[in-house]
Amino acid sequence: MSVTQSARKGISNTQRRYLRGLAHQLKPVIMVGNKGITESLLKEFDSALARHELVKVKLSSEDRDERKSQIAAMADSGQAEVVQSVGRVALYFRRNSEEPVLALPN
Repeated sequence: MSVTQSARKGISNTQRRYLRGLAHQLKPVIMVGNKGITESLLKEFDSALARHELVKVKLSSEDRDERKSQIAAMADSGQAEVVQSVGRVALYFRRNSEEPVLALPN
């Protein structure tokens, strides 16, 4: 089971398509550099998810398997869903239950 397949349990395909459309205009908010995933990066990722709900992350790793593991690790640590990953860019979504920012279609 791939990273995106394992994360596809919480939102429907219609919602996923809607989120991808919204994310098209977004710039990456988080950049994973040569140091990889650090504690401070995860804190920033968590606060970005809390503020925006939909976050685009750019990864610098050349190795495809390493990128997949980084994408999965960030999703697990941020309790977020991987909406899409293309190349070195991953898109995450986590609903803010207190103050929702985005209205998802049913």
